[in-house]
Amino acid sequence: METILLLPLGIPILLPIIFGILCLVISKKLKDIQELLALIGSFITFISTVLLFFQKPLEWIKNGSVVLRLDNLSGFMLLAIGFFGFLIVLYSLKFMKKSLNSKLSTLNSYYAYILWTLGAACGAVLANNLILLLVFWGFLGLTLYLLIGVGGPDANQAAKKTFIIVGGSDVLMLLGIAIIWFLTGTFQMDKIQLSTLNSQLSTVAFLCLAIAAFAKAGAMPFHTWIPDCAEKAPIPVTAFLPASLDKLLGIYLLARICLNLFTLHSSLLTLLMLVGAVTIIAAVFMAMVQHDLKKLLSYHAVSQVGYMVLGIGTGNPVGIAGGLFHMLNNTIYKSCLFLTGGAVEHKTGTTDLDKLGGLAKLMPIAFITCLIAALSISGVPPFNGFFSKWMIYQGLIQQMADGRWQIVVIFCLVAAMFGSALTLASFMKLIHAIFLGQRNNAITQKRYNEVSWTMWLPTAILAGLCIIFGIFAYQIPLKHFIFPSLPSSIFHLPSSLSGVWQPGL
Repeated sequence: METILLLPLGIPILLPIIFGILCLVISKKLKDIQELLALIGSFITFISTVLLFFQKPLEWIKNGSVVLRLDNLSGFMLLAIGFFGFLIVLYSLKFMKKSLNSKLSTLNSYYAYILWTLGAACGAVLANNLILLLVFWGFLGLTLYLLIGVGGPDANQAAKKTFIIVGGSDVLMLLGIAIIWFLTGTFQMDKIQLSTLNSQLSTVAFLCLAIAAFAKAGAMPFHTWIPDCAEKAPIPVTAFLPASLDKLLGIYLLARICLNLFTLHSSLLTLLMLVGAVTIIAAVFMAMVQHDLKKLLSYHAVSQVGYMVLGIGTGNPVGIAGGLFHMLNNTIYKSCLFLTGGAVEHKTGTTDLDKLGGLAKLMPIAFITCLIAALSISGVPPFNGFFSKWMIYQGLIQQMADGRWQIVVIFCLVAAMFGSALTLASFMKLIHAIFLGQRNNAITQKRYNEVSWTMWLPTAILAGLCIIFGIFAYQIPLKHFIFPSLPSSIFHLPSSLSGVWQPGL
């Protein structure tokens, strides 16, 4: 395919950082200029990720070493980061302006932090050097702390807790990278291939990097920062970081080390499956008892990480593809749910489920998008969440057929299916409490209407993707994003994955 415009790999890294600096230095009195700059910067970054996606593979080589590398896995991650970054900035135009009038004092700082996060995330997925990856990873921890702190004095405690957990895992990541250098003599990710079969040091290095991935994605027991962040930080921050970007980055790192850097012993794969299964069940039980919309969604954000880790832990092509597909699906429907919750909070001023009700007729777009995303996260066909979960189930069944750790695999399969049922139950409660239940007089005496188009358009786009990526699961996301991301050495498209799910299993 002939490329019309050849872009350097540094563009999606440098552009948002430059626009972020411009947003920061512009006077607070020029709020409209800041918003325009943020919107333009995020849009150009998104366009650059689209163009780069069609140019892969690409490498930036300096002094004989590959510094930045764009392959199939980093290519589709880069595209997702640019897409979600633009949607969040668009959504923030109205939401954050209202929040500014109540408790925020630095709107320009908010847009600067969002754009810097966008640039650093692009750098993290493009980095081929482990030290460079660590630099971007640490910078993302700093911007996460700053963005949570934008929520005002009430968010300071949550921001500190997040910085401690994520920053502590970064120390382990540094230790893991040091061990890798000791064993291989290189920081180049494309030149590293370690086996944990007979090497304790390799196992320690893998566990250090895996813990960093778990903390970023929010897998148990490193999840506790996510509910605090969801409760105190502004909704766009929660939708962008714990709901989408941090999931993408955490699972990207886990997939990269499992597929490219290490050859894993079966006991480590079993450990990953157990972490995934426990995360699914424990987090969904926590979600069931919540009465605040944002905390309920935050625990489901933790629960969904379990499916991704579980899929990668199967170690077989179908399960790994399902885990990566679920990572993509989760960023879509979870962002949609948080942004819909933000629309409800924007209009009613509360996220307490006991104080809401009867909003379906008053906010029909929010109701429809929330319903689609809720059915998708619950694994109801024909939405995208069903197909990725089904592939994970197939991976577990295939793992069970291999005859290894059968009791553990059965437990994980039951946990995954039971967790999906409980997810559906909790979202039935959520939909009824917000949209279908009896109107609460204290809240609905006012005549609410739909939010501004800049707020409902991102949720409508994401809800549409839930449908498209479900009905055309094989034709679009699996064929163009997921299957090409897997190493050719372990992946051959099985005839069973024709795009039609098999009820016989």
